[in-house]
Amino acid sequence: MSEQRSTLALADCDPAVLTASRHPARVIPGYVIFVGVGLGGPLRLTLAGLKAIEEADVIVLNPGVDEGLLDEPEITTPDRAVTVVADDHPDLDKITTLVQSGLSVVWLLAGDPLMDAEAASYTSELRANGCRIDMVPGLSRLSLAITSTGITPGPGFRLWSGSAAMSGDGESFVALLPDQQADDIIAHAEQIGLPADTRALVVSDYATSAQKTTPTVLGELADVLNAVQDRPSAVIIGPAAVRDPSLNWFESKPLFGWHVLVPRTKGLSGAMERRLEHHGAVPVQIPTISVEPPRNPQPMERAIQGLVDGRYQWIIFNSAQAVRAVTERLVGLGLDSRAFSGLRIAAVGADTVTALRGWGITPDLVPEGEARSEALASEFPIFDDLLDPINRIFIPRADVSVDSLVQSMNELGWEVDDVVAYRTVRAAPPAAEIRDAIKAGRFDAVVFSSASTVRNMVGIAGKPHVDTIIAAIGPATVAACEEANLRVDVVASQPNQADLVDALAAFAVKRAEQLGARGEPVRKPSLQRPRRRNK
Repeated sequence: MSEQRSTLALADCDPAVLTASRHPARVIPGYVIFVGVGLGGPLRLTLAGLKAIEEADVIVLNPGVDEGLLDEPEITTPDRAVTVVADDHPDLDKITTLVQSGLSVVWLLAGDPLMDAEAASYTSELRANGCRIDMVPGLSRLSLAITSTGITPGPGFRLWSGSAAMSGDGESFVALLPDQQADDIIAHAEQIGLPADTRALVVSDYATSAQKTTPTVLGELADVLNAVQDRPSAVIIGPAAVRDPSLNWFESKPLFGWHVLVPRTKGLSGAMERRLEHHGAVPVQIPTISVEPPRNPQPMERAIQGLVDGRYQWIIFNSAQAVRAVTERLVGLGLDSRAFSGLRIAAVGADTVTALRGWGITPDLVPEGEARSEALASEFPIFDDLLDPINRIFIPRADVSVDSLVQSMNELGWEVDDVVAYRTVRAAPPAAEIRDAIKAGRFDAVVFSSASTVRNMVGIAGKPHVDTIIAAIGPATVAACEEANLRVDVVASQPNQADLVDALAAFAVKRAEQLGARGEPVRKPSLQRPRRRNK
């Protein structure tokens, strides 16, 4: 992900200016690479698509592709890349000029470039203009609709495009709305002689967390389609509309459709959000903490130099952000993980370990049990002047004091350079609609990954509604919730983000079983009748 990416409308793009600022010396023409991105989200991109974006000079977003896709942590855009937003009638002469100037133009399209026909309307003119064309297939709307619905097409299954004739004898067909008109679909089914009791499925908002599958019959199809008009929907008519319950994998996810609030450090996203999506939830990130450089950078600069010069025997990381603060400084100096050669490394917390492994580093010491500095101190070795050539430890940290850890290290005989590597400040309040949704209970759950996220979210956005399920990562976070008079419903079995989300999913399964056993409808927490919550 690049923080330097700039965005402009294709209509406002001057190819000459853009080319001069990027690669004025190139003489070999580039390519237009059409990349299918599915229906949103980086996990629906192929590896080839990710690679094309990573090497792009210009990234064109077709209508229907969210610019926020490029900000996802799995996607890397070059610092040089310019993002261009195209409208329904893009100026292909400008694209041609960019390509003939040697630039690589990556054009992102919803679905698949040809299965969904978005690239087809551009290729003939671009080829006529002398452009070289490449394509990266993506998940088509049709394949997403069929697979997320959980139907098996079988023999004779067809996509109805509005013109193909069908016999109607044992065949099934699917049509995608709003590309096809509801009246035309029904008229076609009747024209091929399908009876009014022919089974049908209407899948609205397919392949999204709002997906809803409605079984019906041909005679009642018009009423069902009228209720989902103007929403992306798939209509399956015929034998394939009888779905095997065991294939209902998508809508049966434990957190399907839950809107889950994720308070966290500004600009960070990834593991927790992806885990929530895996369980069917819609993660909504709310920045509660902003990370900034230390006010006085000199102690950190001296410590980094000492790290490189071999001044330390140990370095202790007690957060993933501390890892980032150190590694970003090393990168700025042109160094890599070899700078840690000879150092022993301790890490507190699973997310800290993950951040280190992202740099190819396996820590020497990770405390068992609770991920807190006190646990590390209980397992840390005593300094032995016969075995340890150096008696100094480097602890990069936030501006929040960790005096207890420093004191524990001193008691074990070590000298400590306790250095502020970054500052954490409370982020700005979220938009009014988010604050209102939090207080009104329109979020189904909130996942707190630290005590500071509890305090800061309550400070900038207010307390969650009493019907909102609250999940906490560990004892310190639970204590912060109790201080804010919030009842905790879920606690992670292990203090890491994946276990926190998995615990929430297990809670949702148990909750659904309990509601079903009482004969009550299984609704999301935000849709349940108001209930009193014990303090």
